[in-house]
Amino acid sequence: MACLTDLVNLNLSDTTEKIIAEYIWIGGSGMDLRSKARTLSGPVTDPSKLPKWNYDGSSTGQAPGEDSEVILYPQAIFKDPFRKGNNILVMCDCYTPAGEPIPTNKRHNAAKIFSSPEVAAEEPWYGIEQEYTLLQKDTNWPLGWPVGGFPGPQGPYYCGIGADKSFGRDIVDSHYKACLYAGINISGINGEVMPGQWEFQVGPSVGISAGDQVWVARYILERITEIAGVVVTFDPKPIPGDWNGAGAHTNYSTKSMRNDGGYEVIKSAIEKLKLKHKEHIAAYGEGNERRLTGKHETADINNFSWGVANRGASVRVGRETEQNGKGYFEDRRPASNMDPYVVTSMIAETTIIWKP
Repeated sequence: MACLTDLVNLNLSDTTEKIIAEYIWIGGSGMDLRSKARTLSGPVTDPSKLPKWNYDGSSTGQAPGEDSEVILYPQAIFKDPFRKGNNILVMCDCYTPAGEPIPTNKRHNAAKIFSSPEVAAEEPWYGIEQEYTLLQKDTNWPLGWPVGGFPGPQGPYYCGIGADKSFGRDIVDSHYKACLYAGINISGINGEVMPGQWEFQVGPSVGISAGDQVWVARYILERITEIAGVVVTFDPKPIPGDWNGAGAHTNYSTKSMRNDGGYEVIKSAIEKLKLKHKEHIAAYGEGNERRLTGKHETADINNFSWGVANRGASVRVGRETEQNGKGYFEDRRPASNMDPYVVTSMIAETTIIWKP
């Protein structure tokens, strides 16, 4: 008698060339990932060879009921770590039947910025540090915290080891391996300062692929926490008070910054970010004012600052970058719930295209 797990893990390649493609898109809130699956006649590696599809936008807050059809355009393919074999995950963006991007489609504009000759010539690299918090499903209280109570103060939990310091490592390691299997350039993980909070890093990724990879990594994390019966939140300050918030620090460099003399290019780029501080903050995630207080390794949301090796600044330049005279910098302002399409393309547009 077959068990449910046996059926879930069936290897289809033994009996059919058909594969399952899980189409993924971003819903109406800008953070709610949605997905549904379809059968294809055989393996596909090029997203342009995949069929467009549609969904009921009135059920995701993206279209009215009387004209509810939203069209999915496949944009990036990843291996499916859940179904395995030749099955795939497909990151899509969303359009009206007339071919216009819907308002929540932030990828479309980002792709235009990254394909502009000025930006493409600079080959922008990104490394995104995605922080998140694991919550107990029935209480929405962080994993490992006593129900209705608090753990000991912060200090032993960052990169901590032990049953009284590390909560959810099995989920984190499962996610790490699943992302590598999928083909995401996940470069590491670590436990964060607040207990129950973790971080994974994606990159270096070039241009639009940074956004695709972070969104699919988030999707995989949501699926794994679903299996584990745990809730993941990307809220930038899930617990008020003397606890660290959650960000998505964005490390960035261009070809000019990576070459000799790059430190001057970096300083010029940071000056441009300073001049557009308010515009960036407005696009860097909801509820970020609860996190960017000037405490807990953040800069105050109202003031732009930068410094070498300063984790209390808006932008941090690494000590090695200063010594080498070239390299990258870290924008520490984005919240954990930021849209990576928006943040990555906005940084490129401000530092490469915009002329103050």
